[in-house]
Amino acid sequence: MAHYEPILHVVLYQPEIPHNTGAVGRTCVAIGAKLWLVRPLGFRITSRHLKRAGLDYWQYLEWEAVDDWSALENALAGRRFWYFTKTASTLFWDVSYAPGDVLVFGSESQGLPATLLAAHREACLRIPIRPQVRSLNLSVSVAVAAYEVIRQLGGRSLPR
Repeated sequence: MAHYEPILHVVLYQPEIPHNTGAVGRTCVAIGAKLWLVRPLGFRITSRHLKRAGLDYWQYLEWEAVDDWSALENALAGRRFWYFTKTASTLFWDVSYAPGDVLVFGSESQGLPATLLAAHREACLRIPIRPQVRSLNLSVSVAVAAYEVIRQLGGRSLPR
């Protein structure tokens, strides 16, 4: 039984660090997003570190793990995908989001595969950061992007 109807979908492509995934899960519960995990994962889903970072919110999370990218595309067919990468030229706040959109984030050490980014160049987005910083933490990036979607969608109509 579903806890809520997701307002958007957050995808972590081959995440490596359970603490980050747990924190992303908590953010997803807070805004009513569904979390998708694309294998292989750098941890077991039953990891105590994953549950610890998600605290007691994990039980309320809508989430699903899929075996590969193809399975994810099949599960979310017909939805609009946005790919987050530091190499994109379009800023993440310069697009208009819609309910049901899919935000895709890569692994902590590798990001998203170059082939995936090249195939979807028009849907690649960047969170601006100063050159002194290589990247933001994965869970921070997800929160920044997800709350921009919520802001654009009105913010007051989060799922119950």
